[in-house]
Amino acid sequence: MMPLTLAGIGEENIIKKVGGKPEVKQHLENLGFVVGGSVTIVNTLGGNVIVNVKESRVAISREMAQKIMV
Repeated sequence: MMPLTLAGIGEENIIKKVGGKPEVKQHLENLGFVVGGSVTIVNTLGGNVIVNVKESRVAISREMAQKIMV
């Protein structure tokens, strides 16, 4: 298990755990980051991570991406 920030660009990963405070976890789940779901890193720019999750493209901060374990 590793944080999403260590995953390679273009490789599909399965979300194993979402960490952080309850409000942070809820926010990430609302964006589609749920355990068992797949996530693919599209690009990283300026400290932000752009990912494909649930057929949507979402940009999250690097610190948010650290809380998502794949």
